[in-house]
Amino acid sequence: MRGVVQRFLAITVVSLGVLAADTQRIDAVVALWRAGKVDDAMESAAAAIKAEPRNARLFNLRAQMRSMTGQHALADEDLSAAIQLEPDSASLHQTRAQLRFRLGRIEDCVKDFDRANELAPKLVPQNWQRGIALYYAGRFKDGRLQFETHQTFNTQDVENAAWHFLCTAREQGIEAARKTLIPIERDPRVPMREVQSLFAGKLGEEDVLKAAGKADDAAARREQEFYAHLYLGLYFEATRDLAKRDIHIRKAAELSEKDNYMGIVARIHADRIKAPAASKP
Repeated sequence: MRGVVQRFLAITVVSLGVLAADTQRIDAVVALWRAGKVDDAMESAAAAIKAEPRNARLFNLRAQMRSMTGQHALADEDLSAAIQLEPDSASLHQTRAQLRFRLGRIEDCVKDFDRANELAPKLVPQNWQRGIALYYAGRFKDGRLQFETHQTFNTQDVENAAWHFLCTAREQGIEAARKTLIPIERDPRVPMREVQSLFAGKLGEEDVLKAAGKADDAAARREQEFYAHLYLGLYFEATRDLAKRDIHIRKAAELSEKDNYMGIVARIHADRIKAPAASKP
């Protein structure tokens, strides 16, 4: 998908839930973080929380910092504390859902996504992350419906069509999935055109890999090959070719970027196929 897990410095004060009128403590923590003083920022956040233990924004702020430094379990604790203080915050539930997906806590993450949708119905069409979580939770009909809704928001995304196909294939079978494949004509990313044709049954594995291998620089080629292997792996899961699925998913996990949301998807999938119970479609 087009979205990624944003680096902390790229997160705006609005997406953090921090308003300009909030306390100077928040400003102080952010200033230390932006200056690269990570330890000092953490200590400042802890002191601010001690001084204002009912400020959900402070817990949310520290959760973002902890997540960025790989302390995902502690970030989950902070988000849970923030949600206790602001239980009707759709953004907090959405943020915790994405974090719990990273942690592999699929059932818990789906509950948070569902709650976020309930609290903010106008945002439902944007919530493609929920659709992916529903796929891994085995709620294929709900996943299909989420991607159908997302299509009204993002009309030219091959990845949305692919995940809709994957959910439909698990719910109704591969032929039904091909018949209802969402047509996408203007996704310019490489190799998305070839991925669309793969899912339509018009191109094969080598066509996708060949397209992905063409790039002006190594970084672009790596990204293109990541998406090629990810969607080849997912496609072969739908067609029940588990040997090829495993090859491509593992390769995608190797090529994945740390904070790219689809990279997290690849690593979660790679971890799941190691478990015997999850190895068969």
